[in-house]
Amino acid sequence: MERQTTLKRRVSLSGVGVHSGRPVTVHFNPAEAGTGIVFRRINEGAEGRLIPALASEVVKTDLCTAVGQPGGDQVMTIEHLMSAVAGLGIDNLLVEIDAAEVPIMDGSAIPFVEAFEEAGIETLQSTRKYVRVLKPVRVEANGAWAELVPWNGTRFEVEIDFATPAIGRQSIELDLDPQTYAREISRARTFGFIKDVEWLWAAGLAIGSSLANSVVIGEDDSIVNPEGLRYPDEFVRHKTLDAIGDLSVAGGPIIGCFRSYRSGHRLNAMAVKELLADPSAFELVHARKTGTQFADIVPVNQGRL
Repeated sequence: MERQTTLKRRVSLSGVGVHSGRPVTVHFNPAEAGTGIVFRRINEGAEGRLIPALASEVVKTDLCTAVGQPGGDQVMTIEHLMSAVAGLGIDNLLVEIDAAEVPIMDGSAIPFVEAFEEAGIETLQSTRKYVRVLKPVRVEANGAWAELVPWNGTRFEVEIDFATPAIGRQSIELDLDPQTYAREISRARTFGFIKDVEWLWAAGLAIGSSLANSVVIGEDDSIVNPEGLRYPDEFVRHKTLDAIGDLSVAGGPIIGCFRSYRSGHRLNAMAVKELLADPSAFELVHARKTGTQFADIVPVNQGRL
């Protein structure tokens, strides 16, 4: 059976919050089996309570994913970090952060991947718990949709459709494993449009956004960044990066297929909550992975997390 993992040693990163524009340092600490991914604010004035990265703790999905308590400690923009955690198969971490927002770094997940690889990943003795999809669940809004369906693997099929010719309609299908994630997904950056900058700033958002951490599309539908794109279809790869992070709050890696069309943080979170709200739609299992598929699947418990 697959074993749980954590880091071999503490590692830290510093940067700015993409929405706040404020400096932030985050420390990734090894944690014992069964801890999961938990955040703790360590800045002055914070309560310092542990915030599990679970669907029940998601409090915001507008332009980012945030966890915490209304009126209490919250951590924003966790999706790129959580994507790297899920992509590399890390089960347990204590994440200490001295501000309210995870640093945007270069707009992708590769800085987190490199930090985790530098620290090293340690295999623990306890068995990993998976969330296995038993029947389809689907959410829709304004022509967009997201669904989770049974699949003997961890698969993502993501499609986007933008009116601008700089993006257009793009799709990707992949079976998730650490090597595929690092090579095909981790370097894809967040993106935005120059025409949206003024209203975002007026709303107190994207203050820390720049060409150093975002792919920017100009008024003439061109890519403003001098270096261009990292992948020809970097936009759909980044949406997949986001989806991997958003689905990581299910309580364990998912055995199933996530499919979406024009989805974002809100619909991704809704799909996870829809799955977990129906005890007949999932089960908790231990399993052994062979290639991209699972074998020796053994139920742990069935019902609500």
